[in-house]
Amino acid sequence: MGESEGDSLLKDGLAKALARAGLPTPDALRRLTGGATMESWRFVSGGEDFVLRRAPSPAFMEERPYGHDTEAAIIRAAREQGVTAPEVIAELEPADGIGSGFIMRALPGTPDPRAILAMEDPAQLLREAARDLALIHCIAPSDLPSDIPTLDYAEGVGKLREQFEDAGGDRPIIALGLRWLMDNLPNPVEPVLNHGDYRLGNILCEDSHLTGVLDWELAHFGDPHEDLAFGCMPVWRFGAYACPALGFGSLDDYFAAYEENGGGKVDPARFRFWTIYRTVWWALGCLRNAQMWRSGDDRMLERVVISRRTSEQELDLLLLLEEDVPEELRSSRLENIDAELVYRHVEKGEATPGEIATAVSEWLAQIKDKVSGHDRFQLAVARNALGMIARGDDWGRLAIVDRELCDEIFAGNVTLESGDLLNEMRLAALDKVEADVPKYPSLAVARSKWLGDN
Repeated sequence: MGESEGDSLLKDGLAKALARAGLPTPDALRRLTGGATMESWRFVSGGEDFVLRRAPSPAFMEERPYGHDTEAAIIRAAREQGVTAPEVIAELEPADGIGSGFIMRALPGTPDPRAILAMEDPAQLLREAARDLALIHCIAPSDLPSDIPTLDYAEGVGKLREQFEDAGGDRPIIALGLRWLMDNLPNPVEPVLNHGDYRLGNILCEDSHLTGVLDWELAHFGDPHEDLAFGCMPVWRFGAYACPALGFGSLDDYFAAYEENGGGKVDPARFRFWTIYRTVWWALGCLRNAQMWRSGDDRMLERVVISRRTSEQELDLLLLLEEDVPEELRSSRLENIDAELVYRHVEKGEATPGEIATAVSEWLAQIKDKVSGHDRFQLAVARNALGMIARGDDWGRLAIVDRELCDEIFAGNVTLESGDLLNEMRLAALDKVEADVPKYPSLAVARSKWLGDN
């Protein structure tokens, strides 16, 4: 990256923090790709590689239950327990002038989900991931900071409902998910420390071995099944749909490895509850990204693109919820739509918005080799955004948005068994994902189940 005033200030602040750990001034400072919430920077000090994780301003920390000092303490406790967590060597201080955060010794391995899924021994990775989760869940509360929150299940569902209303309260599939959570709330169990974001994308692997667990900012006390379920959501399997346990293998093997390494007995019903809970949670998280962008609090390009990934979670949620409807209804099929009945723009006259988006995307493809680092990542995000515009221009219907229907669902007057609601929701979910993320693996699964497509 080129030296700039901002880079220089960051380097100076890092030097102050490193000096407290007895390390020299940093070199080769570069921002890592990704990081839509927190920034990550890699650098060299004294011949060793380190990573800075930071929030550049206090605004990034306002809604978080604890600060980076607590997050760093959690990571230290996990590493002491034997978890493959990084070594934290220093925390930033206000006098450093570069925000809030901490410095970790860099670990070997790649975080790239597709590279990890291509490794030779996924069964070994599954065992090691299950072991790490069991170790995390065995950390004694007395070894952890006192300000780590405990998730109250009913309160958690209530907050999801509040987020739903803040987002317009008009998405029927999400409303159906929330109603299901309200009706199926499990009894509480003894809370354990949850990582809170344990999944592909937040782990490092090398040669079919787990080498690091990253991103502990969502750690909290709660039901261990929440941690077990989150990484198994289809969105975090990155194409390995047929391997429901983190994309590595079967749930039976996953649960067995977890129990063999000191984790408690896995309850499939609780696992399903938290799968649905976290699917609703992430659907609303995606929606919230659009509001963050609109408000001006964060105008990063990723925000608007992530917001459109709500459609992925709506599709996955419907696939989960329909498991409870009678077999006769669940096995009903949609009719394939006659392409002649679907609106498509006439390829005459001036260019449509979709054609303009396609043209810009093609130009960006020509210059991608001229950019690097985080800019290259942003370019890929921009091309995804343009693809959404182009596909939306080429498809006629909009996904259903209906506040009155949502109110009826919450009142208990409407369920997936009411009228033809199941098939209406199926059609809406298919339409939306086909425009937003046509390569999402769940789409092919849903089309096969609902349309009989091969």
